[in-house]
Amino acid sequence: MTTNTTTPPARGLFPLAERTARLLTAAGALATAATTGLAWTWSSDFPGDLTYYFSPAGLQVVTLAGGVLTLLFALAALGIRGLQWLTPAGRNAPTLLAALATFAATWFTLIAIAVHLHGLVNLEPGGALAAVTSLLTLAGALALPPDRAGDRPPSGPWQRFTATLTAGPLRSPTRELPSWAEILVIAAAFAAGLLVFTYGIDTDDGAPFVGYLLFMALAVPALHRAGLTARLTALTRTHRPVALGAAFLSAACFPFTQDTDQYTIIGANILIFATVALGLNVVVGLAGLLDLGYVAFLGVGAYAAALVSGSPESAFGLHFPFWAALLTGAAASLVFGVLIGAPTLRLRGDYLAIVTLGFGEIFRIAMLNLNGTTGPDITNGAMGIPNIPNLEIFGFNFGEPHVILGIPLATYGNYYLLMILVTAFVVLVFRRAAASRIGRAWIAIREDETAAIAMGINSFRLRLLAFALGAALAGLAGTVHAHVVTTATPEQFQFAGPQPPNSAFLLAAVILGGMGTLSGPLVGAALLFLIPAKLDFIQDYQLLLFGIALVLLMRFRPEGLIPDRRKQLEFHETGQLDVPDQRLPDADATLGATQAKA
Repeated sequence: MTTNTTTPPARGLFPLAERTARLLTAAGALATAATTGLAWTWSSDFPGDLTYYFSPAGLQVVTLAGGVLTLLFALAALGIRGLQWLTPAGRNAPTLLAALATFAATWFTLIAIAVHLHGLVNLEPGGALAAVTSLLTLAGALALPPDRAGDRPPSGPWQRFTATLTAGPLRSPTRELPSWAEILVIAAAFAAGLLVFTYGIDTDDGAPFVGYLLFMALAVPALHRAGLTARLTALTRTHRPVALGAAFLSAACFPFTQDTDQYTIIGANILIFATVALGLNVVVGLAGLLDLGYVAFLGVGAYAAALVSGSPESAFGLHFPFWAALLTGAAASLVFGVLIGAPTLRLRGDYLAIVTLGFGEIFRIAMLNLNGTTGPDITNGAMGIPNIPNLEIFGFNFGEPHVILGIPLATYGNYYLLMILVTAFVVLVFRRAAASRIGRAWIAIREDETAAIAMGINSFRLRLLAFALGAALAGLAGTVHAHVVTTATPEQFQFAGPQPPNSAFLLAAVILGGMGTLSGPLVGAALLFLIPAKLDFIQDYQLLLFGIALVLLMRFRPEGLIPDRRKQLEFHETGQLDVPDQRLPDADATLGATQAKA
């Protein structure tokens, strides 16, 4: 006798019908977006001036974007024609995350207004209405059931909430786009990314930037749960040269959106930091060598460039052209990389990390002692080498503002564009190295050095090559860094400190973004440099918050923000083999599943 049991349908956190919950979410999102046209406070003292009608400003723009995004996801879930492409993976999970992002940004803004202006009485009716409508939007989204039905429905409230945040499988597109349309989609995506980044970096420091971060921390996962990032990733893989070109073109447009150097210098320093992190990614991410003194190679490049770039304080009195100074910095770092790596790379693990940490400190102390008193007079000791002149290439003076195509370009915008070219070169080197036979040998050494040696790979030579290549790339960035800050001092190149670049932050950028990937260190470096620069009021607690963030990252996403496929399979149970997708014969399916579990 066979008993048929019917699994009860999964439900959301609140007992509402699915269609009713979607309609409530859509109506609440529309109303929340409409409230941004009202004044939220009477006083203009709060950053952003939220006193205008029919003119959203400051964090109201963030709430408006969240309301529109939630509305689009809710309408797509309701089956509105023309919007199905917005949710190729999940419908309810991205709607809930977008509603959470809108609620978080709105309520944080209202609480910040009350704290900044000393009381809820400073809220206008528009602010109170925004609080109510965003709460209704979140309530409707919490009533949505999970996209993916399990064997048994979740029982408790927290289990139902987390189940709703789980997206469904990515659906195949109903029809393929022509190539020109795919290229337009890639261009539009990078243009939107430039717009979002520019808005964030132009946001006032303090509460407005925190509200922006809260929104982005929930909106980006919403796009991921919807499957849009997976679709965009597939398009960029198909049109990789176009995607790289669009990425660098979007990045190159950033200084033309700025009227002053206030944020352009942050962008230039982000690129320097990201370039060095990408060089460290060769050492740590590809070859698996834990280097805790990597910032010393940045310092070698900076000091070498400072000594030969015409500074009046230089002990050599040389003034090389920029291309020669660039090669000098890279070559000096390369030589130091070989000299340090040759006797130490026979060590492994923690022993290698301790030796590299010692090298970083030895470099800093040596630069302090080369002051003419405790050693030869080369680096001026703690004073460093100041007054490094601005670059001039083919008559283009980087220390002067220019007008390009009718658009003014500030001083640091010149160095930003120069770093775009340097970063593009480093990205090219990294891509070619990672895809080469040497890159595959590095990965083999990283995964299991003993097995790699048994297969005939010369571990020491390849590890030394990775060490030297990473040092040379850091030297390139160090040359530009010396000209951007116009000085080179020992205190700039520490193991850890409140301001990057230092070895701890560089290593954290690689781990945060995703080891062994191209875009991971770039994203990690941008976050680690931008957030401290915009949140000056947490300077005293920066290292504490930084440590807490790393602990949370290791707990919930140990593979990094942008991991490669191997790291995802290593840290998460996926229920499949670590091989390319392939359809197994029916007779072998059970055997393959058993081997995967074993």
